[in-house]
Amino acid sequence: MHSDTTPAEEPPTARGAVAIITNRRGELLLHLRDDLPHIAWPAHWSLLGGGCDPGEAPAEAIVRELDEEASLSAAPLTELFAIRDEHGSGQVITFFANTWDGDETALPLTEGVKLQFFAPEHLDILTIPPFIRDGINRYLAARPS
Repeated sequence: MHSDTTPAEEPPTARGAVAIITNRRGELLLHLRDDLPHIAWPAHWSLLGGGCDPGEAPAEAIVRELDEEASLSAAPLTELFAIRDEHGSGQVITFFANTWDGDETALPLTEGVKLQFFAPEHLDILTIPPFIRDGINRYLAARPS
């Protein structure tokens, strides 16, 4: 039997980017997200970052997002890996990393509630989206002691 119908193309997967920013003490910079019902993961601690604009690569998006959200320039960033946010936005999120030793409380935060550095051993008590926690754990397991 012959069919004249062709399957519809699936839309491209939405992409995003986040940055694991550490300081010289090995603490990680986390961002407390706004508690708004229309955003993914409201009132969760996360990493700075966001979605890619149309035609924008994750490496470009993370530089833009860091600047827009906190006037933070942490270039050059190292691309690490990508993880899908299965239980939230559905986006494939590329993780990047770098170090920054500034005062997070002095950054002009334009989204979210606050920025704070946390020692890795204190992350267990925070409410963190599962894909972000997975990415942080993967990063911590791979970095030299």
